[in-house]
Amino acid sequence: MSDLLPQELRILVAVAETGGFSAAAAALGLTQSAVSHSVRGSEAKVGAVLFERGRAGASPTPAGERAVGHARRILRLYEVLGAEARGAARGGPAGAGAGADGGALEGVLRIAAFRSAALHLLPPALERLTARHPGIRPEVRVVRELGAGTAGEVAAGRADLGIATLGGSAELPPGLLGGVLAQEAYALVHPVGHPDPKSLPLLDWDENCGSYTREWWRSQDWIPPATVKAEDDGMVLTMVGRGLGMAILPELSLREAGAAVQITDLGPQRPVRQVGYVTTPESAATLTVRALIRELRSGKG
Repeated sequence: MSDLLPQELRILVAVAETGGFSAAAAALGLTQSAVSHSVRGSEAKVGAVLFERGRAGASPTPAGERAVGHARRILRLYEVLGAEARGAARGGPAGAGAGADGGALEGVLRIAAFRSAALHLLPPALERLTARHPGIRPEVRVVRELGAGTAGEVAAGRADLGIATLGGSAELPPGLLGGVLAQEAYALVHPVGHPDPKSLPLLDWDENCGSYTREWWRSQDWIPPATVKAEDDGMVLTMVGRGLGMAILPELSLREAGAAVQITDLGPQRPVRQVGYVTTPESAATLTVRALIRELRSGKG
């Protein structure tokens, strides 16, 4: 198989992101025929059909999804190559803002995180990171931890590192690696002073029923089915504070608890979830991602 050229990779990504050859051509400043010719050439090199063509546009096949994810990751490495080379040339081993491996760290650092991690776990680490390396420019996207979640953003090449919930029956996508940063215990939250909080209706949100809590959840005969489902954990806390019910939430979410909310320990058998980072082997070798992982491990929020 012949190697795909950088421009061919950019065209694959553009077609996937715009949903069609014409839109990709407009985004890249090319003709539609040039885009179509490039995609056909890429498919011939790869030996697989990468896009389903139709009147509505073009959508990646399963092979195309994998190819586009790899294309994003390869193009990202081109960007990192330039940033790290420039940093090494300017910073030197003892330069201001030098990394542990020598050179000034610079460039965009793309991070995907679920909401409570983006609010509470990530900011202290980024504050320390950018204080040490002012040339790093973090870009943080909040991603719901449903379906592919933050790990899916990393696998698709849209993030260099994801803050994800780990463990349980959910496995990391192929080709990714990760590490645990913190363990969060769950607790019962309810309106302050309620005489029998377990009798209240259950408030919940879609991201809260990971595989790490399901077995525990099933064994608790006092937990009723959820009567209200909210958009996120912050909304759940607000509703609990208004006296609308009780909820079972992890520690990161509880950092937003106000004076109207009381937190009760669920005992030694309470469920615990793992929060960690997810990245690719190639990103794990870059200086900026390694520096962020060090900060996440050293502070842990």
